[in-house]
Amino acid sequence: MRFTSDIDIDFADRNEILKHIEHIPAAMRKVIPVRKHATGVYVTTIPYDAEYDMATIDYADAETRGYMKLDLLNVHVYNHVKSEEHLVQLMREPNWDKLKDADFVSKLIHLNGQYNNMQKMPDPINSITRLAMFLSIIRPGKKHLIGLPWAEIAKTVWDKNDDGYVFKKSHSLAYSHLVVVHMNLLEENGRRKI
Repeated sequence: MRFTSDIDIDFADRNEILKHIEHIPAAMRKVIPVRKHATGVYVTTIPYDAEYDMATIDYADAETRGYMKLDLLNVHVYNHVKSEEHLVQLMREPNWDKLKDADFVSKLIHLNGQYNNMQKMPDPINSITRLAMFLSIIRPGKKHLIGLPWAEIAKTVWDKNDDGYVFKKSHSLAYSHLVVVHMNLLEENGRRKI
């Protein structure tokens, strides 16, 4: 059985972790010019191109061959989290009414630029579940669901399709929790942009 996955790990500064783990940068070899993948690394053995300091196999082909890539992402919001305890505190239920404020929404990770689409929704975004669905429907493959009732959206939002880029449910839920952390950070810091 072959294990395939899409593992994203968020860091305030990915370079800090990369200093401490042996890794080989993933390669994008089907583009011109050939280059390193922006976030992907392998922490297991994979054929290595010493000249370019990256894998010899394109990341998409590597996945079909059973190599597991990790995407280590820089997320600026985490620069403002003081400790694990602080993070847990920031994961509390936010003031969902803040999503009615265009200025507040313009400061939020993953939601900035989406205020007008939020206003098209017949009922407010007032839960992690609704936020996750909203984050999914603003992607090209699910834009046709904007403005529908949440119950209708829930029927197909997580279905795969070939109409364009879509979010997996796991990504949407994780990003929703990050938005909540950011909402609470903005509240904690007097709405200063973070």
